[in-house]
Amino acid sequence: MLHFPPGDVHLYDQAFLHRSSSVSDGEGRRINNERMEYLGDALFSAIVSDILYKHFPKVDEGYLTSTRSKIVQRETLNHLALQIGLDHFIVSSTKNITHNSNVLGNALEALVAAIYLDQGFKRCYSFVRDVLIAQYFSLDEIAEEDMNFKSLLIEWCQKYKLEISFELIESTRDLLGNPFFKTQVRIGNIAIGEGSGYTKKEAQQNVAKYVLDCLHKDKDFRASVLDQKNNSQDTEEEVAVEESEDVIDQTKFPSEGLE
Repeated sequence: MLHFPPGDVHLYDQAFLHRSSSVSDGEGRRINNERMEYLGDALFSAIVSDILYKHFPKVDEGYLTSTRSKIVQRETLNHLALQIGLDHFIVSSTKNITHNSNVLGNALEALVAAIYLDQGFKRCYSFVRDVLIAQYFSLDEIAEEDMNFKSLLIEWCQKYKLEISFELIESTRDLLGNPFFKTQVRIGNIAIGEGSGYTKKEAQQNVAKYVLDCLHKDKDFRASVLDQKNNSQDTEEEVAVEESEDVIDQTKFPSEGLE
């Protein structure tokens, strides 16, 4: 996984030790990966910033900041840690490390710190650039990707003066006891979609992505949504369905559908 032989193996043991399984150092201090997570967070952010700065020589600071945030955000780190197989190394008493927790992403940051402490900054930089970024990211694609589907849907509704609400309709637990949420989107007076996830935010993003995808692909669906404005505001002029295509067609949507 590292693409090099580790030196001080104890550093990597600590990087994968979650606080729920902390051990004592014999002097009353509890040993886990939280201090290394702190260091790795700063290192990872700095290295990603440098990579983006060199990859995009003509863009402004705002563009770089937005792109970096998509890479270093917790959801991305959790997914990346799972892709490289960190779930097989983590020592934790927590059951839900692959769902609604940050155990995986925190361990990835701690791993970056372990590499730095063991091998130095140059090797740490190479690991982030060549193993993590190069193999799992397209910097050009992620820079153009707008991952906040909820905000996109709210902006679309505001453009056409449609009322929108996200309502939690179910809160359960899966077979492992992890919390699981189902959210419904209402535009005007009708419910137009449901989404689920292991956090409320994930459920909202999933249903927003689903609705946006329907608005993009299905003209009849788009017409029925826009008709909510006509039903609630009879005195206004009828809104042409084609007007909505400008906003929807200019938005970059993922090609795959929502499962």
